[in-house]
Amino acid sequence: MCQVEEEYSGPLEKTSLPTVSKKCMKCKESTAVLIIRVGDAFCRDCFREYFVHKFRAMLGKNRVIFPGEKVLLAVSGGPASSSMLTQVQEGLSRDAPKKLRFAPGIIYIDEGGACDQNAEEREKTLSQMEAIFRKTGFPYHIVSLEQVFSLPNSVLEPVSCGPERPGSSYKAAVDQYLQQKEVNQRQGQLATEEAQDAVAHLSVQASQVSPEHKQALEKLFSSLKTLTARQDMLQTLRQHLILHTARLNGYSKVMMGDSCTRLAIRLLSNISLGRGASLAVDTGFSDPRYGDVVIVRPMRDYSSKEIAFYNRLFGVRSLFISGLGTKTSDKASIQQLTESFVIKLQADFPSTVSTIYRTSEKLHTACPPQTSGAVAADKCLLCLCAVCNKADAASASHASLISERLSRGELGMEAKIDPASCCPSGTLDPFSCQREGQGCGEGGSCTAGRAPAPADLKSLLCYSCRLTVKDMAAEDTLPPYITSEAEKRWNRAQLKEEVREFLLEDEDEEVG
Repeated sequence: MCQVEEEYSGPLEKTSLPTVSKKCMKCKESTAVLIIRVGDAFCRDCFREYFVHKFRAMLGKNRVIFPGEKVLLAVSGGPASSSMLTQVQEGLSRDAPKKLRFAPGIIYIDEGGACDQNAEEREKTLSQMEAIFRKTGFPYHIVSLEQVFSLPNSVLEPVSCGPERPGSSYKAAVDQYLQQKEVNQRQGQLATEEAQDAVAHLSVQASQVSPEHKQALEKLFSSLKTLTARQDMLQTLRQHLILHTARLNGYSKVMMGDSCTRLAIRLLSNISLGRGASLAVDTGFSDPRYGDVVIVRPMRDYSSKEIAFYNRLFGVRSLFISGLGTKTSDKASIQQLTESFVIKLQADFPSTVSTIYRTSEKLHTACPPQTSGAVAADKCLLCLCAVCNKADAASASHASLISERLSRGELGMEAKIDPASCCPSGTLDPFSCQREGQGCGEGGSCTAGRAPAPADLKSLLCYSCRLTVKDMAAEDTLPPYITSEAEKRWNRAQLKEEVREFLLEDEDEEVG
């Protein structure tokens, strides 16, 4: 405690604060030009080496991408995806010490139709993105969001993945790739056809957008009542376009530029949206939910601060493109509120993002992995995540369905009707009613003259996608491939229900 007669004539002790005048923590010689965290000061050269090594180590540690595979880079024009594109471009250059061995391609989704951008703004953005893609020399695909209304039904159909390659086969794949490369070099058959055909992608795909599709897209997003539902629907449609483009052009892997900060925000927002069951695939390094196409996230170890420093120091060009959340308040949607919460908390507590991110690494899905024989009914119609069909009556999902049906008065329509009013001769024989094609239901509830119930789209969705569709004013505004796939699943389920009594169970087969 302070004393009254205590003298304070001596100099005050000053604590040393981190400044840029410190030496680099790695080489101990050059002056540091940036500080990533407290005590982590880097010079320009050491930071570049640290940044590149982290990217290569992420790919080498997981060994998901095999030599010679075609990999599609999803570039949105933001800092993270632009930095990822630069890393791949430098990794494929001749001067790279450990050269990457896959064949890259680029895809950009034009979302201007859903974000109320005019034709001039969209054309300007497309020209800027095309200029960036041309410098890379990679084949690129510029796809408009309106093209979801021309997607085939096969996008939502389950595709069996090939046999998993064991870790020992990775070395064999590398040796085979090197041998094939030597043969091609001797014969002078270098693969340059894809880079030559890259120029034609923009004009071909931009001409496929019709006015009807533009109006349909505007009608779809105007039918969504909340910004939360619009952002979630935009994410879903974007994934479908990327998946279709990858399958159409033979890409087996898709690289996403999701940073550590973005994944931390997504983890908390997905929990709030009811996607807790799919957190492992939504935030993990690899996402195998689509079977033949695997999503990988090589930028997941980088924070947004590290990416911003790298782009600033080494001149990586990125574009700011207005989206659905531009010029909106923090409380406009669940995603916006979560992002504001995490960013502000990170400013006061620098370990916030890393703590959330490390927690996501420990998550594993509770549902069994999807095998090659998995049917479409086991997956959500929109996000294609595994849906648990064994939810009991005490689950939140079942309770929400019952509550919604009660609010619409559907359960009241199932009131019992006196069989004497429909069964012939007052026999009160339900089977005679069924033989005449009317059909008394269980417990004497007659279904005579009753029209068949329409297919409920929400029963084919996971809990989170069900909330998104619930916010829609009209479900008929969804793209045709979604509604047709829903009808197909319902017809298949109805047919299976009709022949269920004739099917042999596993226990019966063992007894027989």
